[in-house]
Amino acid sequence: MDLMDSVHSEDGQAEDGPSSDERQPLPVGATELEQAILAKLDEDKAQDIVLIDLRGKSPMSDAMIVASGRSHRHVGAVADHLLRLFKEQGLGKVKVEGLPHCDWVLLDAGDVIVHLFRPEVRTFYNIEKIWAVDSAHRGGPVRG
Repeated sequence: MDLMDSVHSEDGQAEDGPSSDERQPLPVGATELEQAILAKLDEDKAQDIVLIDLRGKSPMSDAMIVASGRSHRHVGAVADHLLRLFKEQGLGKVKVEGLPHCDWVLLDAGDVIVHLFRPEVRTFYNIEKIWAVDSAHRGGPVRG
């Protein structure tokens, strides 16, 4: 699995976006929890779903999932549905940040961290870039 597996960006026909027939397939999660989260995000029509495999790269979690909602309300609804999913999976209460404003909601389920953004907030922070490219100071040649 690549470090980042991108998924579809639109939930239907849009003027400048792909139709539902042109969507890329969902990334495949390594665990049942990851698969359940990805399926729920797809069911809730989240956009630009990205799975980032953190195994062996970070001690904070095994995976990070990043997705966008179309509006504050959509982000909040998707977050609420994921909270219900976590409870059904036996995780009880997970750590949640950002739910009152719904610009950027972080759900920390331990092994999987989910970031839900409004599109403009996601573009501003661009957290996928942190995990996509190794920085020069991380193993690059030392120049003197």
